[in-house]
Amino acid sequence: MMMHESQRKSIRVDLQIIANMIEPGTRVLDVGCGSGTLLDYLVHFKQVDGRGIELSTEGVNACVSNGLSVIQGDANIDLKDYPDQAFDYVVLSQTLQAMNNPKAALEQLLRIGRHAIVSFPNFAHWRVRYHLGLRGRMPVSENLPYQWYETPNIHFCTIKDFAVLCKEMGIKVERSMSLDHEGSAIRRVDLTPFLANLFGEQAVFLLKG
Repeated sequence: MMMHESQRKSIRVDLQIIANMIEPGTRVLDVGCGSGTLLDYLVHFKQVDGRGIELSTEGVNACVSNGLSVIQGDANIDLKDYPDQAFDYVVLSQTLQAMNNPKAALEQLLRIGRHAIVSFPNFAHWRVRYHLGLRGRMPVSENLPYQWYETPNIHFCTIKDFAVLCKEMGIKVERSMSLDHEGSAIRRVDLTPFLANLFGEQAVFLLKG
């Protein structure tokens, strides 16, 4: 189904935050691009040279029908086939926790691109702590929508976990923010790490190797 102009202008707030981190006219790879909402926006409003990789046939078909350059592939094994520094930005949105090896995925993102933009749900949000601490059950929410026995998410992490991993790997965090339930930015992680980890339902990090 072709995307109308009004749909392009009304992408999710968290995707808009990612788009705002990307310079116009750059080369972008969207890993796990889904139906191509972010990629389509970037191509039309920031004139990027955009490419995508997506596992699902439905997602690839939706992207191709909108004229996007997207291939079907598994990011867990196919990222190694991309050449070094082939892109200015590599985006991994709400997918890191579903990767077989998140650390290896980060290494690949920053090998392929000069910058990486990573977003993920925060497992330390206070509602998650409430579910685990008082109810004794795995949380189910808009950002974590699956029951524990059917979730594709195999590596949950917190904002603090991710920041520590970046430090251990020598990755420079250029920008970072936590997002609220509506996907709007509420705190800079570097200025308020404890509050960002407690109140952010998801996070976005702009990285440089």
